[in-house]
Amino acid sequence: MGIIMRIWKSIILYLRYASICVRSAMQYKLSFLLMIIGRFIIAFNEFIAIKFLFSGFEEIKGYSYGDVLLCFSIVQMSFTLSELFGNGFKVFSGMIKRGDFDRILLRPCSPILQIIGNHFEIGRTGPMITAVITLVIGIRTCSVSWNAAAFFTLALMIAGGALLFIGLFMLGAGLCFFSIEDTSIINVLTYGAKSHGKYPIDVYGRGILRFCTYIIPYTLFQYYPLQYLLGRTTQWRLAFYPLGIVVFLALCYAVWRIGVHNYKSCGA
Repeated sequence: MGIIMRIWKSIILYLRYASICVRSAMQYKLSFLLMIIGRFIIAFNEFIAIKFLFSGFEEIKGYSYGDVLLCFSIVQMSFTLSELFGNGFKVFSGMIKRGDFDRILLRPCSPILQIIGNHFEIGRTGPMITAVITLVIGIRTCSVSWNAAAFFTLALMIAGGALLFIGLFMLGAGLCFFSIEDTSIINVLTYGAKSHGKYPIDVYGRGILRFCTYIIPYTLFQYYPLQYLLGRTTQWRLAFYPLGIVVFLALCYAVWRIGVHNYKSCGA
């Protein structure tokens, strides 16, 4: 009962943090609106690029336009959710350099809750609109026979992808304890994966497929469950592969905890 109460209080506190961020952004309504429109257009350009590509090809390695669009929308939705809720880890190096993390440690509240709560990125609703639009189009045009199992698989893929990207953001924040500055390799693994993840991983060859399975497990939420979703295999257990991302998230959290344990103030 005590654990449930702590979780409930954490949710309430997070919602309060998020509401403060939203109210702050809405103080300048025109600026907020322009930001949403700008980010929507940037994200929508990727959808247009896929549309133009398939104007000259009927399929890519056996994947139709609808199949690729479904894959793209899943990755886009996952990444946008991770930025919406995990943006605090992305800007964590600045908190280290300014000494803001010292104040966080002095408060009787979870550091992670404060970090993600204070940087709730409401501006990511622009790319979210694009993700929803492309997901609807992808669902309507892909070769999937939609039923309860298919929608369950889709939900697991999106949730698993969001957790994976949040884990990578957390990993980057954990490394900031030792490097102070942002680590560019994390940007390669996040923004690079978002860009290349618009297509099923196997179109890039077996080497990339292995890397994305055994090193950074993108395939757990993108490639393997997609094969089941598209009816390319009857192995239903592939639908549950996104649950394996919890293990990767735990490893990222372990790096974060090591960083917190070894932290020494370096604020300006």
